[in-house]
Amino acid sequence: MKINSKILIIAGSDSSGGAGIQADIKSVTSLGSYAMTAITAVTAQNTEGVKSIIPIPIKEISNQIEFTSKDIKPDSVKIGMLHSTKVIDSVLQSIKKLKLKKIILDPVMVAKGGSKLINDKAVLNLKKKLINKVDLITPNIPEAEILTAMKIKSMLDMKAAAYKLLDLGAKNVLIKGGHLSSKTLKDIFVNKKEIAIFTNKKIDTKNTHGTGCTLSSAIATYYGCGKTLKKSCELGIRYVNNAIKTRPNFGKGNGPINHLNSFIVEKKFR
Repeated sequence: MKINSKILIIAGSDSSGGAGIQADIKSVTSLGSYAMTAITAVTAQNTEGVKSIIPIPIKEISNQIEFTSKDIKPDSVKIGMLHSTKVIDSVLQSIKKLKLKKIILDPVMVAKGGSKLINDKAVLNLKKKLINKVDLITPNIPEAEILTAMKIKSMLDMKAAAYKLLDLGAKNVLIKGGHLSSKTLKDIFVNKKEIAIFTNKKIDTKNTHGTGCTLSSAIATYYGCGKTLKKSCELGIRYVNNAIKTRPNFGKGNGPINHLNSFIVEKKFR
C-alpha cells in the first residue's frame, strides 16, 4: 500500500487503546497514511473510566512536535487533549514556529466515562487563542455547550452553537450530534459561506469509546490527502459509522470501535 499523506497527532495517550493517540494512530494507518505523534499526557484508563492522568512536561511536548516535524513535515495536524493553559500556549508556539497548516482541533474535555480532561483556565485559553488558529473544530454537544455557554437540545441549537463558535473566530465547525435523543444521527458542518448536514442511522450501542478522536484523525487524514474540508468530514463520518457498526465487544464499559474496518486483507495473508 502506498502512503497517502503524513499526519502529526498532538494528543493524550489512552492505555486501553480505544481513544487518544492509540485510536489516532490506528485511524490514520488504516486510511493509508503515516502517523507521527506528540503525546501531551499519559492516562491510565479502561472502558469503565480514567484512573489517572500524568501530564508530559511542556518542553518535551514542544520537542516532540518540533524535532519530528523538522525532519518529516506533516501534511496536516490533528490536535486532541490539551489539558492546561501552558500546554495550549506551547503547542501554539510550535505550530507558529514551524508554520504548520491544515489543523483539525478536537476539543477533548470529558472522557466517555465522565472524567474531566481539561481545566477551566485551559478552556478559556482554547477559546481565546486556539480556535481562530485552526482550520476546523470538531466538538460534540457537551463540548460545544461548554465552549458556547448554551444548552443544545435540537438541530436548531446545534446551528446556533456553530455560529457562536464562528463568532469566536473558528473558520469551520463540525458539531457532532450523537448526544441528541433521536433515531437518526445528524452532524452539522458550518462556515460563513455554507451549511451541510450529514445524516446517518443511529446505531444503538454503548461501544463508542474514542469516536471523537477517531473522527478528527480521519478528517485530518483525508484533508492531508488533498480532499476539501467538507468532503473530509463526510468521508470521516462514514469511516466512524462503519467502525461503530463493526465494533468488537471488548470491556465491561464503553467499549472501543473497529478502527480496522477500512482494511482489505489480501487472501494470502488471511
